[in-house]
Amino acid sequence: MLKPTEKIWHNGRMINWDDAKIHVLSHVVSYGSSVFEGIRCYETTGGPAIFRLHEHVRRMRDSAKIYRMDTFKFTQAELAQAMLDTVSVNNLRSCYLRPIALRGYGEMGVNGSKNPVDVYIACWEWGKYLGEEAINSGVDVCISSWTRIAPNTLPALAKAGANYMNSQLIKMEAVANGYAEGIALDDSGHVSEGSGENIFVIRDGKIITPPIGASVLPGITRDTILALARDMDIPIVEQIIPRELLYIADEVFFCGTAVEVTPVRSVDRIPVGNGSRGPMTEKIQTEFFGLVSGKIADRHGWLSPVPVHEPAHA
Repeated sequence: MLKPTEKIWHNGRMINWDDAKIHVLSHVVSYGSSVFEGIRCYETTGGPAIFRLHEHVRRMRDSAKIYRMDTFKFTQAELAQAMLDTVSVNNLRSCYLRPIALRGYGEMGVNGSKNPVDVYIACWEWGKYLGEEAINSGVDVCISSWTRIAPNTLPALAKAGANYMNSQLIKMEAVANGYAEGIALDDSGHVSEGSGENIFVIRDGKIITPPIGASVLPGITRDTILALARDMDIPIVEQIIPRELLYIADEVFFCGTAVEVTPVRSVDRIPVGNGSRGPMTEKIQTEFFGLVSGKIADRHGWLSPVPVHEPAHA
């Protein structure tokens, strides 16, 4: 259950949490016509800061363009400022942000091009997506029986609500079978991603990850890991990954805004490496969490400080 905050940003103004409602016949309800982002604000040594804010905003606008949301009227700068303002007005030191653009109430039918596009930004306190222990000990995962959305069916480059029906099937099946998460293969039978995470494999000192063409979302955290690996002179390979490589990998880990950097300790009940977090995964975690906490210098300019909200005086 979410812990409500005070305000949600809606089309340029702050409204109360309980007033953020849509009509049941809004286009998004019947047809899944929304694009969204998941963004983290971290409590750093210099105060709260949103991680990779501008990259998330750009991806959200890209998703809207792909889905022909031509009435998406807010600029990248306006959306970025709105997200900073939303965290500030709610007086949060760390939180998860959910900006969402959805086709609202208007005409009914598959074609939603004439429906208004409403934009909301909410934020709330949220801990570790797969649990605190997962960061250190890793998680048990399975290969899903559900295939990742195929090219030219739904656009994998867009972070769209409809795409996550596929993710829900992957996640629910995994949980029902006693796993923390599922890994989907693409339509060619190669490793794609988790239900809401990109995946990295470590073998013989190299980091391997599926290419964008393997029906993966171009994750902001994925890009972060690639940049950090380059900084640390770790060899990187973006290539097609056969399923069986997961079974013989030295290490495997997930990454994403929600999951951050989480080790995988087994795949289909087969231990990964020695069945615990590996040294390279731990090294990447240390760099990642050090950077987002402000303990390591923000050499890439990825942290956007949140202005302190001064409460009104009577």
